Amino acid sequence: MAPIPNFALERTIFDTLHGPARYIMQARIGKEACWSERAAQRIEHEYRTLDAQRALPSIEPALLDFLARECNFDVEHADGSFLDHLYFGFEYAALHYPAQSPRPLLLHSILGTGTNTFAMPKEKIPALRALLDDFDWRHVEAFPSVLRLLYDLPLRRELRANLGRLTSLDSIRMHRVIDNAPIELSAEDLFIQLNYQLIHFIDFLPVANWGRYAGESAFVLFRDLLDLLSRANRLEARVHYAPSGESWFDAEFDGTAALISALLPSKLSETMGAKQVRRFSAQIGHEMHYELRFRDS
Repeated sequence: MAPIPNFALERTIFDTLHGPARYIMQARIGKEACWSERAAQRIEHEYRTLDAQRALPSIEPALLDFLARECNFDVEHADGSFLDHLYFGFEYAALHYPAQSPRPLLLHSILGTGTNTFAMPKEKIPALRALLDDFDWRHVEAFPSVLRLLYDLPLRRELRANLGRLTSLDSIRMHRVIDNAPIELSAEDLFIQLNYQLIHFIDFLPVANWGRYAGESAFVLFRDLLDLLSRANRLEARVHYAPSGESWFDAEFDGTAALISALLPSKLSETMGAKQVRRFSAQIGHEMHYELRFRDS
């Protein structure tokens, strides 16, 4: 990994960050992977092999036209375009979560990101809704809300505290990010949604040096959600994670911000992430309140 010269955070979805969070995020994502030719060839070969083995589900022309004409995804996301990020989720779900539709991951941020950027205004919701079936719509509209609830701490804590009675969970009630409208997912849909969220976090994992980056908020969340779904016996997407304790400092850690980012303890990183997401929701009048409803209560 190496720093990207003259990296511009204002071109990314993280431009809305301020203060220390912006300082740290600039250091975290302002770098790129430098692949050896041998490694690049191996990865490309493996990708082409998988690509030849299965065809991706088709996307309706009307939906593609809506995305192209009515939405604005013209921002960067980490070390690639935002569309790269959306398509990664779509491809991963199609291959590794075949029991469910991959479309929610293609559209997961269309109603808002975690940093208050929106690809479309709320007035276009009826047009988007008309292009999706009921299942895809439930998960597309819920995705930004569940993402924020995961970054905040209470939902994960409550799910863990109730591992022994999750079979009696009936539903979750929350508020849609883009307009604060009340929405609800059944328990079954919540677990499907959590598997979608887990896939989404994979695209945020460090390319290398996992031991050094263990405290990054998205990495912490990925590990915690993977453990939670495994303990609840609801891990349905294929995700193989082998923890690595190796870590090192090199050129990517030049500068104070990069060093602070790498040394942040996991708990502090979680606390900062939760505080940040609550601040973003408050800025747009989005209520972070949710309710888990159990059949036996």
